[in-house]
Amino acid sequence: MVDTKYIFVTGGVTSSLGKGIISASLAKLLQARGYKVTIQKLDPYLNVDPGTLNPYEHGECYVTEDGAETDLDLGHYERFLNVPTSQGNNVTTGSIYKSVIEKERRGDFLGKTVQIIPHITDEIKRRIKILGTKHKYDIVITEIGGTVGDIESLPYIETVRQLRWELGSNSMVIHLTLVPYLNASGELKTKPTQHSVKTLLEAGVQPDVLVLRTEHELGADLRRKVALFCNVNIKNVIQSIDVSTIYEVPLKMQEEELDKRVLEKFDLPVDDLPKLKPWKDFLNKLKNPQTTTEIALVGKYVELQDSYKSIYEAIIHAGAVNNCKVNVKWIHSENITFENISELLGSVKGILVAPGFGHRGMEGKLTAVKYARENNIPFFGICLGMQCAVIEFAQNVLNFDKANSSEMDEKTPFPVIDIMEEQKNVLEKGGTMRLGSYPCILNKDSKAYKAYKNEDITERHRHRYEFNDTYIDDYINGGMIPTGINPETNLVEIVEIPDHKWFVGVQFHPEYKSTVLNPHPLFIDFISATLA
Repeated sequence: MVDTKYIFVTGGVTSSLGKGIISASLAKLLQARGYKVTIQKLDPYLNVDPGTLNPYEHGECYVTEDGAETDLDLGHYERFLNVPTSQGNNVTTGSIYKSVIEKERRGDFLGKTVQIIPHITDEIKRRIKILGTKHKYDIVITEIGGTVGDIESLPYIETVRQLRWELGSNSMVIHLTLVPYLNASGELKTKPTQHSVKTLLEAGVQPDVLVLRTEHELGADLRRKVALFCNVNIKNVIQSIDVSTIYEVPLKMQEEELDKRVLEKFDLPVDDLPKLKPWKDFLNKLKNPQTTTEIALVGKYVELQDSYKSIYEAIIHAGAVNNCKVNVKWIHSENITFENISELLGSVKGILVAPGFGHRGMEGKLTAVKYARENNIPFFGICLGMQCAVIEFAQNVLNFDKANSSEMDEKTPFPVIDIMEEQKNVLEKGGTMRLGSYPCILNKDSKAYKAYKNEDITERHRHRYEFNDTYIDDYINGGMIPTGINPETNLVEIVEIPDHKWFVGVQFHPEYKSTVLNPHPLFIDFISATLA
């Protein structure tokens, strides 16, 4: 292919319609047809990246291989495409303004007045194009965050207008809207979609394809009405009906011929329909499990389950591999006490203690770890969850009175978890943690090695505190073994209790690397242990 094709995905009527899932589904279909595809997310908020955002604001912060802290939609992109994303796949208004202001301070604009147009829009265009020019993708799908009509989204919509002129036939716009159903009248209403498209037209952007989110089937008459009022070919009015799992959406979009419409727009060959056999095999296992299990996910953000989105999806992937439906019991760590622990966790077959920062809910997590350890229940600790396992073991097995993490108690006499040496002089919070992919060497006698079936692995990190190896001999003698070590720094990455049924704590975030076609081995082994 000579020229990179650019697809812009915008949203109207309301937020949270699923632009990320539609973008990922389209990318999956185009990838299955042999095209090299990537997706990027443009977020309109002024944070430079989501790294300093509370999970209640935008859900989890997703970390890429190269250490970028990004929007959770990039997790969907990777899970669907099975291809790593990078810093270039997530752009925020904050990063755009930061870049432009730094150029202004250096004098790069030669004394000109710096304005939204052209300077901000030029920087947005540069960020959009860089994936196509630098990384040589055939098709770049750009998801515009927010909703058309939002003040903060206006520079992005204006950028799309400019790029439509510059790129010509190498660009197109897909607009996702809602067709609500009114129970009182028993009707699907198209007026919100009409108004949304009108707002887009006022900004100078004509959508080529409309994807209509709906709870009910859209009839031919309704599609014709939308096509007429929105200046769109009726073939390009696509239905996106609610489904039981996001992993059905690519197949629904294939039925609606969304990928075919895109290829026709770009005058690209429409060959035989991709069969997507591995994807369908996964979906068949997911929808037809042979058994069930229940695990507890213990965290302090469980009111918003998107805070643990990648963990939840990794559990789904692992469940399918084990031909098992995994029921997740969401447990708020602040609600756990010694008195109610048996009531809360007595019925579950596995306990996962989730990542997080700060002391809130810490005692509940430690109590959950102790319950799993003492009752021989499969336990999986991730990042802070691993640190909780180390702290609990110090307090209750090694009898280190008031042992703790120096994050939680700066004056603890036994800082079994301590701040990393290179983090001690770090003052800024954004983008300064230990981030991205690092190597790890596994002990061949470990459960981790049994799961990975490999001695050398790499995993993604996001933390400032680590296992304090001053106490490593105490732990080995006490029965908690470091089974994964970073070969460059000797940092402890994995701890296990060999005498336990399945007790594994990892400093890294394995959930980030779990995809539909490559479920993560630790999650697979954890779920398998709950079935034993």
